[in-house]
Parts: sequence; structure tokens; C-alpha cells
Amino acid sequence: MPSKPSLRLGTRRSPLALAQAHEARARLCAALGWDEDQVELVLVIASGDKIQDRPLADIGGKALWTRELDKWLVEGRIDAAVHSMKDVETLRPEAIAIGAILPRADKADVLLGARSLGAIPQGSRVGTSAPRRAAQLLNARPDLEVVGIRGNVATRMAKLQAGEADATFLAAAGLARLGEGTVGTRLDPEEWLPAPAQAAIGLECRAGDQETREFLQAIDHAPSREEVLAERALLEGLGGSCHSPIAALTRREGQRLHLTAAIFSPDGSIRIAGESLFEPADVDAPRKLAQELLAEAPEHVAAHFGIAG
Repeated sequence: MPSKPSLRLGTRRSPLALAQAHEARARLCAALGWDEDQVELVLVIASGDKIQDRPLADIGGKALWTRELDKWLVEGRIDAAVHSMKDVETLRPEAIAIGAILPRADKADVLLGARSLGAIPQGSRVGTSAPRRAAQLLNARPDLEVVGIRGNVATRMAKLQAGEADATFLAAAGLARLGEGTVGTRLDPEEWLPAPAQAAIGLECRAGDQETREFLQAIDHAPSREEVLAERALLEGLGGSCHSPIAALTRREGQRLHLTAAIFSPDGSIRIAGESLFEPADVDAPRKLAQELLAEAPEHVAAHFGIAG
């Protein structure tokens, strides 16, 4: 008998990363008719998981989530890697390809510690290390104080309970994947724009590994891929880094994509928004929207963009 096909799937060790890896494995096995043991989960410690006391932007940005997995993938120690696509740099090595995007979950953020943004008491401390969340919060509520808070979902919830902040934000998709979908208040993504590619799980593989690419193709969700690639094209056009406050929401209108995007000054005092309606294959449209946003931005705001990552 021929040997069973197998795939080594690399993942970070955090509870959320493991939940995403288990979902990817389950989808692969269902689509390909494999037994669960034919997909081996290979746990990799990412730099971003080792350093919890500083904002990502200060210590290397999004690469802290992908560096080790990229290395293991290129070296052939794993066949594919599971990522939260919002944490994957815009510009990727030529040797690595996005093999699949899983069906995207709820794109919204959840507020913990208050029933709404308006209900947060004046002068409260809101914990976040995300420039998008900080700037968007201060744009809506300049009376609030932003305090840095990092860590996985459980760590951030514990910090809130310990009084390190009065409120904080988490992604609805992450909470749902951890079985905490009833926690907090869901913020309408039309009003509180999410991060580009939020709630999307991606699987990357070696660009030249045709067999693995065919395996991953079986679980690629085309509508989610189209949205994610559009939002990544926007990021590329903005030259956004981990320091850049960028928010985006894509929704489908018939056969076309409707992308709403906003960029902010870090202190939230300036918000520049725009939108575009385009065919899914038209990645130039999001880049054009990016250029329109930057053209409207004052120089001191535009200075926070222009470095892709």
C-alpha cells in the first residue's frame, strides 16, 4: 500500500494560535479525506510570544510573529504555517506563498470593561498596544487615556481584572475561537473599523512546493481570499508599518468588493477616510484608495506611513 499523505503544519504555541491550527487541520482532513494524525502540528515559539512587556512596533513589528515559522518553512522543517493574517507582513519572501485563506470569521472588535464606547467613564484608562485601536479610540473619546497592554487573550483579560486598565479591546473572532464568544460588547465594524485582514486565518507554504499547494487549495475560501488580498493591497499602498494607525472593512456588494478605509494621526486628532467599489481581481483599486488617503493627509500624519511591513 502507498504511504499515507502527510503534512507538517507549523503553528505558534499560544492558545489562540493552537485553536486556529486545529481548525486548519480539521478543514484539511475533511476536504482531503485524511485521518487527523496525517496532519502533524509542529509547535514553534515566536519572538512575539517571548516578549510581552513592550509594544510590537518598538521591538520588530509583525515579523516577530512570522520570523521563526518562515525559517522553519524555508528550511523544510514544516510544510505549511498557520497565521492570523492581520499579523503577517505585507511584503513576503518570494520563497513563500499564501496557500489558503480559511472562511473569515467576525471582523469586529469587542470592548471589555464597558457596555459601549460612550459608557466608558471620563478619564478612564483603556489598555491597548495597537496604534489603530488607540488612535480610533482617541478620535472618538479624546478624554480617555491609552495605556499599553499586551499578551494573549487570557493575559489581557487578567490584566483588566487586575486593574491595569479600566477597559480594553479584543477581536471577536479570537474570542469565539477560544469559546469566549459571549464576553464583552461587540462594536459595529461599520462604525469602529477593524484591522486589515482581521479574523482571517491563512496558511503559507513554500512557493515551489506544488504538492502542498494542491493540498491547501482544497480549503481555500475564495471570497475570504479576495477580501484579504484587497486589504493587504491597501496596506501595501499605504506603506503601513506597526506604527501606522490603519483601519479597513471590506464587504461584498453583489460581485464587487466595497472597501472602507481610514488612517489616523497617532493621537487620534486627525481621521482621513475613504472608500472604493471594485472587482475582486482589481488589486490596483485598493492601492489607488491608499494614495488618495495619503494625498489628503497633512505631512505630519503622512510621515507615519511609507514603510511597508
